[in-house]
Amino acid sequence: MDDLIGEYEAYVRDASPEEAARAAGEAASGWGNVAPEAVADRAAKAAALRDAIAALETERTTDQAILKRLLTTDIDNARLDTARIPFTGDWGFQAEPVFAAMQTRITSEAEGDAWIARLNDVPRYFAENVANMRRGLATGWVAHADPLGVMTDQIREQISDDPSASGLYAPFRNLPDDMDPAVASRLKTDGLTAVANAISAYRRALAFIETDYAPHTRDGAGIANLPGGKAVYAAAIEHHTAGAGYSPEEIHELGLSEVARIRGEMEAILQEIHFEGDFQDFLVFLRTDPAFYAKTPDELMGRAKAVAAKLDAILPDYFGKLPEHGYNVEPVPAAIAPGYTSARYVQGDPEEDRPGTYLVNTYALDQRPLYELPALSAHEAVPGHHLQIMLAMEMKGQPRFRQQYYATAFGEGWGLYAEHIAMEAGLNETPYERFGGLSMEMWRACRLVADTGLHLYGWTREEAEECFNENSALAPLNIRNEVTRYMGWPGQATAYKIGELKILDLRHQ
Repeated sequence: MDDLIGEYEAYVRDASPEEAARAAGEAASGWGNVAPEAVADRAAKAAALRDAIAALETERTTDQAILKRLLTTDIDNARLDTARIPFTGDWGFQAEPVFAAMQTRITSEAEGDAWIARLNDVPRYFAENVANMRRGLATGWVAHADPLGVMTDQIREQISDDPSASGLYAPFRNLPDDMDPAVASRLKTDGLTAVANAISAYRRALAFIETDYAPHTRDGAGIANLPGGKAVYAAAIEHHTAGAGYSPEEIHELGLSEVARIRGEMEAILQEIHFEGDFQDFLVFLRTDPAFYAKTPDELMGRAKAVAAKLDAILPDYFGKLPEHGYNVEPVPAAIAPGYTSARYVQGDPEEDRPGTYLVNTYALDQRPLYELPALSAHEAVPGHHLQIMLAMEMKGQPRFRQQYYATAFGEGWGLYAEHIAMEAGLNETPYERFGGLSMEMWRACRLVADTGLHLYGWTREEAEECFNENSALAPLNIRNEVTRYMGWPGQATAYKIGELKILDLRHQ
């Protein structure tokens, strides 16, 4: 098994400049090769390696099962040619340089040169992704206008006539004080040229989208009626639910059942506070009363940090082992915030001594209710994704693929389980916060309904939004952004509830 793990790690290094650089103790200096020939070559290697792993008689069945699953995902993506839509909306090739810039810290001349090389590789990487999108046009596999719009807005945000003002230049603004002045000056000069090259790639991508791609986006909100759409959706469900065995039809029915259960618990809170009005009146009250919303970005960030501190304090009561590395609480970068989700966790790296980051969206404050913060913070920070991801990465004596493995159903299921722990610990102190916690749970139940509705039953956006509008306190902008995300990322939204229910079942056992 160790020999096959070594082959798998070599396979990953071949596909990922980040992993290749990490293994060499260097900073990454490029992006992956997503040209069809490279994808096909990797898929052939993946198939041969999967066969060898499957044939092995070993007691290390967990390693064996995870490797087979990882390789199967790569094989399926190549077979179904999913690279023809290389973005989900708020994530894709257009966002990768932005997040890489956020995580890049230049502490030496070599690291500065690596970031310059990576910026200079953006044009090649974008050109390959654009070529894949052209192939999608030729084969009828195209995005809907709404996730495309989010992606296009992100591209526009990166286009500037002043490279020094770009977020891609940020790593050069914080060079070490003790760096040789001549070296620092050269890095900044070369960095400006490299950022300008990257911006040119963004310009070319935008021109292609506006001229060639946008006029031909698909009519249906989901992929149900695209050629091969049902096969792609079935593979996506299997991947994101970690082979839980549910059919899309069963997931839809499970979602409807969970919606009914959670709605009953929400109705009970209305009776508890003697609210004068019906359920819809209460939702309007929560969505519109200024008392439930921060007035400034700083206020929202302060509240998020305060909730995170409370969660930090309860961790020892629930967990015997905590990560050695902490996390920061930061706003979502302004360049991507308008179409971005309410919050997200960005993993750190113990080997680089880089903490995790809990991102909070401060755009459109009247759409970011404070009563969601306990559940949101528990999910994205602690005891949610930060514990789940950082503890795995800190595991000693485990191969890299085990430290890095992210099963959507476990990761997102754990995030929802973390929300339950916040409830148990009393972090939802008021009836409104408890309702907010249930509203967050309803959000994930409606995901089961909406995702399958879009991609199995061919629903419209309006039909997919109905569950959220009728049953949750989610703000209208959040609902719109979420459904846009499901339209662009088939199957992923089903993992949350599937994983949560399994974890709760295991706990009860």
